[in-house]
Amino acid sequence: MPTLTRFSVRPLAQMTRQLAAVASGRAEPDGVITGARVLSTYSDRILPERELWLSGGRIAAVQPAGRYRGAAPRYDARGGIIAPGLVDPHIHIESSMVTACAYAEGALLDGVTTIFCDSHEIGNVMDVAGIEAMIEDARAAPLSIFLTVPSTVPATSAALETAGGDLTADKIAALFDRWPEAVALGEKMDFVPVTMGDERAHAILAASLSRGRPVSGHIYGREFVAAYAASGITDTHEAIDRDIADDLLEAGLWLFLRGGPPTTPWHSLPDAIRTITELGASPKRIAVCTDDRDADDLLHFGLDWVVREAVRAGMTPAQAWSMGSLHGATRFGMEGEIGGLGGGRRADLVLLDDDLRPRCTWYGGELVVEERRITPVLDAALSARYRYPDAAYHTVRLPTSLQLTPDLPGTAVTAHTIRTELPGIMLGHVTLRLEPAPDWRTHFDTHDLCFVTVIERHGKSAGNVAHGLLNGFGLRDGAVASSVGHDSHNIIVAGTDEADMQIALAAIEKAQGGVCVVRGGQVTAMVDLPIAGLLSDRRVGEVAEATRALKAEWTRAGCTIPYMGFNLIPLSVIPEIRITDRGLVLVPQMRLQPLFEPV
Repeated sequence: MPTLTRFSVRPLAQMTRQLAAVASGRAEPDGVITGARVLSTYSDRILPERELWLSGGRIAAVQPAGRYRGAAPRYDARGGIIAPGLVDPHIHIESSMVTACAYAEGALLDGVTTIFCDSHEIGNVMDVAGIEAMIEDARAAPLSIFLTVPSTVPATSAALETAGGDLTADKIAALFDRWPEAVALGEKMDFVPVTMGDERAHAILAASLSRGRPVSGHIYGREFVAAYAASGITDTHEAIDRDIADDLLEAGLWLFLRGGPPTTPWHSLPDAIRTITELGASPKRIAVCTDDRDADDLLHFGLDWVVREAVRAGMTPAQAWSMGSLHGATRFGMEGEIGGLGGGRRADLVLLDDDLRPRCTWYGGELVVEERRITPVLDAALSARYRYPDAAYHTVRLPTSLQLTPDLPGTAVTAHTIRTELPGIMLGHVTLRLEPAPDWRTHFDTHDLCFVTVIERHGKSAGNVAHGLLNGFGLRDGAVASSVGHDSHNIIVAGTDEADMQIALAAIEKAQGGVCVVRGGQVTAMVDLPIAGLLSDRRVGEVAEATRALKAEWTRAGCTIPYMGFNLIPLSVIPEIRITDRGLVLVPQMRLQPLFEPV
């Protein structure tokens, strides 16, 4: 039975004589896919009546239909469209809440055969050890997984938040030098320090650039584009609208247009793609990506869905599929291996219907998905998942006694509150005058408030706890909590009373990570995440089912932003105000702000 890893297909340098013999008819192929139309990402056309000759997990030739006359096994595509497997140039495996091995199932069902992942979440928790564990996980997965080395761990200085990891320039350089799948520097999120010439930020950039590795970006604000590009960043997935997309493209950056579930801030493709459809830009340096997906969304809004969104936005089907395959491969210099159906390329293939919906997927020439169902060979590979080190299962370390709510002010104060509002992921800074009141409920009802608290969970402080107030979050009773508080991944809890918030915190500590909802003094929904407080050790379908239940209960609790948006409330590099374990952080000033000030 095939091992079904990226390494199970022999390097092209070892295959050239065999592939040439098959392509010229001097040797038999291992198999032939017949009766197909071929989607050419090289010419953005769909070519009729073709067949593919496969050998050694690679494509030997694409020939006119009926040319092969031998006895090799045949697969009849019955007029379907054969396309190269999709290449996702920017994702975070941890956002799916499953391991890399489990992620492969959802990806292959979506026709995705290669991903480039930034593992900064587990890096923030476990430093280099976490990243290397994820690489080992990725090596065991039936999927081609490359690493964009985390660049911004922690996202800000230790004075503003406490992280479990600290990836210096030297540590990043060592990751590049040790692991061949470390092919680029991951999204450089601290765009303000980069543009202001911060020494640490530029030392990290130098570690990548001096090794010839490209640098991925993450930027908000057109005023930062010129200095950001001048600092060596050459791609970004954060083009949120047409105008900044156009600025970034002309500054020399590749654009990864991000498509996400339409009700979330991750669906920026419809606005950003207008640099092509309205301003006439060429799509040659534009790809599509998914970025963050939970396990449920992975099965419903994969990269194939994003490609179809590009078609709906005005691209032809062939152009859109090229943006989902060849363009991402080209950005990372791998177009000779993946992203197209040329001779010698990996036989990572997808059979599509006329609506570009994947029916079958071949990975390294092995049929792993047939008519939207995983095959036995893939099921066997998915059942033998990588086991993370024991230390990864013990990353939530809390003091025995914590106060999760601020004291009620006895005099009039100005409160600095965090306004949550869709569709964006930026948070508003709203100041409110709070007059003396008999209880917190009076303030909550008057100003649409609830508590929000961030608790340091890495055991690196004496138990940092920061109190804040959410404005417009919609929670009227109970509590919600998560150990996935980006980017340092401390625990974030929101609620209306101390007791329910303590129940939520205790549930997360017991499971060593997770996301939960508490109502009526009971945990009503929870996704356990025992690996680094980020990942489940279950199959993607099981985690997706638990996530659907969580999202339903989250909505019933009245929360106005999805739980993944809630996880971003501590992300202290996005304006205007955030909360970390150190307190409220004003962005881009990057300074701490007291919750209350005297009137």
